[in-house]
Amino acid sequence: MSLTEYRRKRQFTKTREPEPGKRLPQGRRAIFVVQLHHASRRHYDFRLQIGDALKSWAVPKGPSYDPNVKRMAVEVEDHPVDYAEFEGEIPKGHYGGGHVAQFDHGVWATPYDPEEQLAKGHLKFELFGDKLKGGWHLVRSGKPARQPQWLLFKDKDEYAGTLEADDLLADVTPPPEEDAKRAGRGKAKRKRETEVPVQSATRHRDWAKLAMKLPGARKAAAPTEFFAPQLAKLGDAPPEGDQWVHEIKWDGYRIVATVARGKAKLWSRNALDWTDKVPEITGAIEALGLKSAALDGELIAGSGTRDDFNLLQATLSGERQGTLSYALFDLLHVDGVDISKAPLIERKTLLEQILGHGTRHLSYSSHAVGDGEQAFELAGQQDFEGIISKRADRAYHSGRGDDWRKTKALHSDEYAVVGWTAPKGSRSGFGSLLLATPDKRHGWAYVGRVGSGFSDTLIKDISKRLGRAGSKEPTVYVPENDTDLRSAKWFEPRFVVEVNFRGIGGQGLLRQPSLKSIRDDKRIEDLSDSDRGSGTKPTKAAAKKTASKTSASKTATKKAVKSATKTARTPPKLSSPTKVLYPDDGYTKLDVANYYAAVRDHLLPEIAGRPLSIIRCPAGTDKPCFFQKHHTPGLELVEFVRLKEEAGNNANYLVVNDDAALMELVQFNALEFHPWGSHADDPDRADRIVFDLDPGPDVPFDEVKRAAVDVRKRLIELELESFLRTTGGKGLHVVVPLNPGCDWSLVKPFAQSFAEVMSQAEPDRFLSVSTKRLRNKRIFVDYLRNGRGATAVASYSLRARPRAPVSMPLAWSELSKLKRGDAFTIADVPARLKRRRKDPWAGIEKIKQNLSKFSAE
Repeated sequence: MSLTEYRRKRQFTKTREPEPGKRLPQGRRAIFVVQLHHASRRHYDFRLQIGDALKSWAVPKGPSYDPNVKRMAVEVEDHPVDYAEFEGEIPKGHYGGGHVAQFDHGVWATPYDPEEQLAKGHLKFELFGDKLKGGWHLVRSGKPARQPQWLLFKDKDEYAGTLEADDLLADVTPPPEEDAKRAGRGKAKRKRETEVPVQSATRHRDWAKLAMKLPGARKAAAPTEFFAPQLAKLGDAPPEGDQWVHEIKWDGYRIVATVARGKAKLWSRNALDWTDKVPEITGAIEALGLKSAALDGELIAGSGTRDDFNLLQATLSGERQGTLSYALFDLLHVDGVDISKAPLIERKTLLEQILGHGTRHLSYSSHAVGDGEQAFELAGQQDFEGIISKRADRAYHSGRGDDWRKTKALHSDEYAVVGWTAPKGSRSGFGSLLLATPDKRHGWAYVGRVGSGFSDTLIKDISKRLGRAGSKEPTVYVPENDTDLRSAKWFEPRFVVEVNFRGIGGQGLLRQPSLKSIRDDKRIEDLSDSDRGSGTKPTKAAAKKTASKTSASKTATKKAVKSATKTARTPPKLSSPTKVLYPDDGYTKLDVANYYAAVRDHLLPEIAGRPLSIIRCPAGTDKPCFFQKHHTPGLELVEFVRLKEEAGNNANYLVVNDDAALMELVQFNALEFHPWGSHADDPDRADRIVFDLDPGPDVPFDEVKRAAVDVRKRLIELELESFLRTTGGKGLHVVVPLNPGCDWSLVKPFAQSFAEVMSQAEPDRFLSVSTKRLRNKRIFVDYLRNGRGATAVASYSLRARPRAPVSMPLAWSELSKLKRGDAFTIADVPARLKRRRKDPWAGIEKIKQNLSKFSAE
C-alpha cells in the first residue's frame, strides 16, 4: 500500500498530522482505530492496519451494532500507522480541516488473507476495542462512484444489538463549537455511554452449587494472582489403562487465567501478564459471566497444529492477522469454590458444562479414556505435536510430576544456547548453535549443535544476540571429542530454543536436530525443570527405544514424521481448477498452474532467494487484482525475510526458494512475480539494474526496439554488458547484471543519471520523468526500478493482461524480428522453451562487472 496520495494532500509544515517515515513499534499486533472527524461534514474515520499502513474509510453515520443496518463507508487514501495516535485540529483551509477525536482503538483479526478479501470485495473481521467488539463486515458496493464505496455492518453475534456509534460518546473529546455548528453534532438515541455492555455467552446456572458437589471442593476467595501450572513429563509411549485420559498436545503458548469480580486476567507460563496482549481471550472469558474462576489452557492459532505455531507467533508480533483461541483443559476454581483437589475427570465435566458449545475464542479440550496408542496415532495423522496423558482420578498440583505425561510425534525439546560455530560457505553470522541441558553431575551437559531450520532473518537476529564474544574453552560438560568444535566459541547459557530431532544418539547427542523456534517465553531457569525430569538424561535403553520408535515403519511416530516431511516440500492441492482467471481468453487456474509447472526451472533462478512482490487476481483479471509483498496467514511453504521499510518499521517480505513455494502462490491466485534487484540475505546490495523502456501513446514498437539498441550501445561505451527481455506489456527491459553487487546508494543515482543523459541528448525521443502528460510520442526511460524495495517483473512471469502475455528473455539478435512487447503468451512459451537450444541469458550470473569506477564521479 502506498502513502503517496496521503503525502500529496498534506503540507506537514502546517498541520500536526504525522508525516510518513516514523519508525513503527515492533512486536505489537495489527491495530484498528476509529476517529470522529468534524471536517466539512461530520463523519467517523474507520481504519484497519494492513501491513505498514492504515486502510481507511469515511463512515458518515458511524458503525451500528444492528446487523440489519448497513452503513456507507467511502474508501479514502491509506494513512500511516502512527496516524492512529493523532487527535486535535487540522487547520482550516487544509485537506480535512476540522477537529479529529479518538473514538475507539484496539487490535483486529481475520482468519483469511485481508488483501485477498478486499480484492474480492468482502472483508470479514473482528474488532477488539473498548467500544467496537465482535465480528464485522465490509462489502464493496456495486454502484459506480468517484471513490470506491463499501457497506460496513455488524455480524450477528453475541454483541449485536441496537447501539449506534453516537450512543458511545461519553468519553470522546468534543469538538470546538465552531466545528460542531459547521459539521453537525450527531444524534444519540439514548444516554451516551462509554462502552458496549458485555453480553454473557453462557447459560446462567448456579455453578457454585454444582462445584460444591465435587469431592474435595471447598469455599475460597477468588484468585487474583498468577498460579504455577501443572506440568507433564516426557515419555516414550502413552501410558496404558483406563485410569488415564488423553488430550491433544496443542502447539501454542501455555496460559493460565483468573477471574475476580467478573474481570479476567491472563498470565504466561513464566508469570508475564498477557491480559491486554490477547483482548479477544480476555473478553471471551469475561463473557462467560463467572464471578470468579481459575482456568488452565493453551493459546493457539488456527487449529493448534504444529504448522499453526508460526501463525501464532506472527499474529502476536503483528506480522500476520490470524484468529486466536484459548483451548481450555482444566478448571480449578469457580464462583467462590476451589475444586483443585477434585478428580480431573470431574473438573473437566464441569468445565465442559460452563463452556457449553464453546465460543468464537474459547474451546473445550476434549479427551479420550484409555487406548493411548490409538489417541497418539490419531494425533500424528492430524499433524498435532502429540498427546498429553493425565490421571483421571488425581487432583491438580503445580509443577512437574508423574500424573501428567506427554508423548510427542516428532520429538522436540528445549535447550540452552551455550555457544556457536563459525559459518561455512555462503552462510553468514554463524554455522550452528551449541546446545546444552541441565545435568546433575556437571551442571550443564552438551547435547549437540543445530545448524538447520534457520531463515535468513533468524540468522541475523540470532547473530545480534550472540555477538562476537566467547571463550575457546567449553563452559559446559562435553561428553565426546568433536573435531568440529575446536574453533567453537562458548559462553554461559544465554537463551532458550526449541529443537526438533529424530531421537537420541551415542553420548546422549541429538540425532538430526533442526530449529523449531526461539522460546523467548521461557527462561534459562525453566530448563532445570524440564519435561524429562530435573537434570536427568535419557538412559541408553530409553535412547535406543526412542531411536527405534522413530525409525519403525509401522509406528504412529513415523507416520507423523513422514506426513510432516511431505507437507513441507509438496505443493498444495490446486483448488477451483476450472475457475477462469483470464475471461477474455478462457484460461483457467489450472492452465496457469500448468504453465508455471512447465517454466519453473527457468523462472526460479530469477526469483529464488529474493524479496518478492506478486500480483494476485482472486476473481480473475477483469476484477480487482492486488499487489502483495508481505507474508500473510495461510502461506506455509513460502518463506519470508524480515526487512526494514521506508517508514522505519520491519515487515516480513515474501521469499520463494523452491517449486513447492512457487506453486503455493499459484494456488493463492498469483499471476505475476516481481523480485527485488537484490537478494534477501543482502538486501542493501543490488546485483541487477533494470531500464524499463515505457512508450507513451502513439510510439511505434519499432521506436521502442531502436531505443533498446541505443541503451545497449551507451552501456557498451561504459563497458557494461546488458541483456534483453520483453515485459509482456508495451515495452522492453534492458537488464545489467552486477557481480559483485553494488550498494543501492550507488546504483540508483547511476540509473537516474543514465536516463537523464539519454533524455537530454534526444529530448524528442526520451523522458527521464514519469509525468504522463509529457509522454506523448516519447519513451520514458524508467530508472525507478533501481532502488531498495523497488521491483521489476521477472523473466517468464505471466502478466495479468489480455492474452496472458509473458515477460520473455531474448537474445539481442532476436530483437529485429520482434513485433510487440507482449508477443509471447501462456499458449506458446512452454513449447518455445522445449525447442530452444540455448538460453539467451546463459552465463548472466558469471559476468564480472559493477559500478565501482563510477563511484567517484
